[in-house]
Amino acid sequence: MHAQVDLTRRRLVTAVLTLVACVAATPAHAQEDSEFVPVTDAMLQAPAPGDWPMWRRTLDGWGYSPLDEIDRANVGDLRLVWSRALRAGGRQQGTPLVYDGVLYMPNPSDVIQAIDAATGNLLWEYQRPLPDDACERIMPGVCTTNRNLAIYDEMIIDTSVDEFVFALDARTGELVWETQVLDYRTHPANQSTGPIIADGKVISGRSCMPAAGPDACVVTAHDPHTGEELWRRRTIPRPGEPGDETWGGLPDAERRHVGTWMAPSYDPELNLLFIGTSVTSPAPKFMVGGADNRHLYHNSTLALDADTGEIVWYYQHLNDHWDLDHPFERLLVDTAVRPDPAAVSWINPRLQPGEERRVMTGIPGKTGVVYTLDRATGEFLWATPTVAQNVISSIDGATGAVSENPELVFGGFGQEVLTCPTAMGGKDWEAGAYSPRTNMMYMPLRNACARMAPLDDGGQSLYSLSMRNELAPGTDQLGAVWAISAETGVTAWTYEQRAATMSLAATAGGLVFVGDINGRFRALDDETGEVLWEVNLGSPVSGFPVTYAVDGRQYVVAGTGTGGNASRWSAMTPELRPSSGNNIFVFALP
Repeated sequence: MHAQVDLTRRRLVTAVLTLVACVAATPAHAQEDSEFVPVTDAMLQAPAPGDWPMWRRTLDGWGYSPLDEIDRANVGDLRLVWSRALRAGGRQQGTPLVYDGVLYMPNPSDVIQAIDAATGNLLWEYQRPLPDDACERIMPGVCTTNRNLAIYDEMIIDTSVDEFVFALDARTGELVWETQVLDYRTHPANQSTGPIIADGKVISGRSCMPAAGPDACVVTAHDPHTGEELWRRRTIPRPGEPGDETWGGLPDAERRHVGTWMAPSYDPELNLLFIGTSVTSPAPKFMVGGADNRHLYHNSTLALDADTGEIVWYYQHLNDHWDLDHPFERLLVDTAVRPDPAAVSWINPRLQPGEERRVMTGIPGKTGVVYTLDRATGEFLWATPTVAQNVISSIDGATGAVSENPELVFGGFGQEVLTCPTAMGGKDWEAGAYSPRTNMMYMPLRNACARMAPLDDGGQSLYSLSMRNELAPGTDQLGAVWAISAETGVTAWTYEQRAATMSLAATAGGLVFVGDINGRFRALDDETGEVLWEVNLGSPVSGFPVTYAVDGRQYVVAGTGTGGNASRWSAMTPELRPSSGNNIFVFALP
């Protein structure tokens, strides 16, 4: 049904590149063939404390480590133990994957490195042979992003610039299999984020750039051993399917860009995947069938059956006219639910305060609004804003239906509005974290707004919007971290600073690690927000921080680089002048 590429087409080229790229040295912590323990679903569902085996470490999206050797009392003693330059050029937004003493690092443009996690010595490097025109057809610059990897059995699994999903031997970097998901020449989708493994399936989404058409807006599942496609789910209804009526009669070919460009979360007990979607292209809805139409399933959470890809439930967070995407991490938490009416704006009146619920929570979109839903049913439980926002007027607590501010909904060309937040996001792809130690979520947020207007450009730009960013009224502090109770919705503390904040990781040592676009990497107290340690790494901390252990010693990793949000946020704080080196830095106690 969907073409798979025969390995014989590339076997000779790949073999030569692998021989050139592999490094012969085998440091003390490298895994010999006989030592490598294959990774199972059970291991991914309950990772060893010292490992970080996927994007947010666990399938529930927490970004949390149970390691506590580094804690609030001694974090000030952290020292650099090794560093390594990554591939120059391209956007560096990578997450180190760490398993049994080896750190696997996704670099821009589908370069993957295996590194001894204790010493920083290179074990092997794989550089995917990419067609010369791939980035030109997809989106120059953006196409180089490679945010994360997956590990399963004895393989490292990733998605590629040229729209394949592929597997490498984790011990050698040799290509094991590859499967074409889409033809980038006809469906230039952009796969900026790698997969997760859910119950023995390789699950991945993609951006589906406007030129790719609706058939590129798909979430897919593949067999991790063979690469065989198991299912694919379109995020835009076809004519005649449920949801088709929400597109106002717009022809299928003109329904574009409902992307799933961040990795999902997964609940093994419910066997549900939770993945978010993006805005349409163009963003102003009067240009795509009418402003009152909901255009499913854009800016939604989709709960998918992991066996079939069928939509079990969905919740639409916003009918989006302003490029306020909602594809970010979903936190899966079991908690008492007791939203405080003094702190929470919208609450389901049927909710019994204090009842235990399996919830999906966090800040899934750029509005900065926290949403908490029952993850088994999609029932709305509560929601509340954080940073300045004016696009949502209200949410019906009984139904969860969102009402947008009618004064900001574009009705035609020539209209300019001030939206808060900006389309760069009160929250964006930079991930927050959750700590079971405090039952709080920690979120990197930005205090920014934008003056927007629809562009009559014939669909030449991505969203047909013009935008001039500015700081939110009443502050000169662009960056922030908010600590919010998953039980009550109460904000325990906020930390604000001039530079925009980036991704977070939380630990059992009572710490929240966070970087910023000015190259500062900090450890905050998870109960107070106090800065306990910081270092200047020179370039924006654009990667996702992780922590791991080798031989009982805990390490903390920060990745730097530029491109994307780091560059755009820097324009709002011109007095901050970081460099732009793609590197990783690894810290430990003396």
